[in-house]
Amino acid sequence: MWTRRDLVRGAAAGIAMTACGVSKTRAQAPTKNARIIVGFPAGGGTDVLARILAERLKDTYAASAIVENRPGAAARLAVEYVKNADPDGSVMLFTPDFPITVYPSSFRSLSYDPLKDLTPVAPAAKSALAFSIGPAVSGDVKTLADFVEWCRAHPAGATYATTAAGGTPHFTGLMLSQEARLPMTPVHYKGGAPALQDLLGGHVASSINPVGETLPFAKAGSVRVLAVTSGTRSSFMPEVPTMKESGVNVVIESWLGVLVPSKTPDDIVHRLNLAIRDAFTSLDVTQKLASIGNEPDYQTPAEFAARVRADIERWAPIVKASGFVGD
Repeated sequence: MWTRRDLVRGAAAGIAMTACGVSKTRAQAPTKNARIIVGFPAGGGTDVLARILAERLKDTYAASAIVENRPGAAARLAVEYVKNADPDGSVMLFTPDFPITVYPSSFRSLSYDPLKDLTPVAPAAKSALAFSIGPAVSGDVKTLADFVEWCRAHPAGATYATTAAGGTPHFTGLMLSQEARLPMTPVHYKGGAPALQDLLGGHVASSINPVGETLPFAKAGSVRVLAVTSGTRSSFMPEVPTMKESGVNVVIESWLGVLVPSKTPDDIVHRLNLAIRDAFTSLDVTQKLASIGNEPDYQTPAEFAARVRADIERWAPIVKASGFVGD
């Protein structure tokens, strides 16, 4: 968790970078305008963060930066698009972790190999997941244990929305279902925004989304958050217990980050990494992140690449134990 002292130091470091490096970065900007590819529709948490990044990359990394939403195939189309893009730094993928770290284990055939076809640049933010219920569930359901009992009494209504089949929200629901010995039906959407809209409309009983996506609806009282997947309670929802506190052994904290096509030159990867660092550790952006339930998360390209490899290895046995195999 970033402290006020960390933010002040980050801001000071940013000023120093401005004095000695920003003009140099501008001079080295790619000849093409930067395009940030997002595998989910506009309006979801990933899209919001990508637009913050696009705004900050203008005139520092590239002359302009735009977000392109390419939803489809549970975000796999976006990854494949970036895989096949020119490795010149003009096209980048902004994504949550699971299309990179979980899909290699959860899909039978994948059109990309994240370790061979992409180069990790930097994480930008991190977030836990929130397990929420909506108006389809009776008002006396206050805890995760209550919800499990409600599902036993209403098996046809035991549904949960996810942002993609085979992703971390999906496996959160699968693990809950297995631990509770309770059949639950996943309902998959192209992104967090449509999943939450159906939760609000009473079309699904529950939904699993990043904390930041759920936060405004929780504050408005239109959804009830029963648990979060972080190891400790979220500072954004301190009143909400963790899944472990609720008796379910699930701990998941997800990153959102930037990757580029493999064979992108190291100097471009390094320059983009520094631009992302400056963007997401600046004081005004960290405040924006906090307002939408996210924390800044920075690593060097080498550190981020090691993290991606470790996450792929960590998820493999979890996916295998779940029995899920996607097409």
